[in-house]
Amino acid sequence: MKALKLRELTVEELQKKLQDLRLEGKNLRFQRTKGELKNLLKIKEARHDIARVLTVIKEKQGEGKK
Repeated sequence: MKALKLRELTVEELQKKLQDLRLEGKNLRFQRTKGELKNLLKIKEARHDIARVLTVIKEKQGEGKK
């Protein structure tokens, strides 16, 4: 997921995306614990996507304060 695409979304859409990504990360960690997850890189990608969304949300909230 690229930050440029995220910047096109509204804050509400980003909040929804964040919820979805956190749920996905939780599910991936659960799969890893059960031994079902073969590609551990997916967990790292999910964490990076969450960080990107949080960064864009903070940027958009900062725009209103200027």
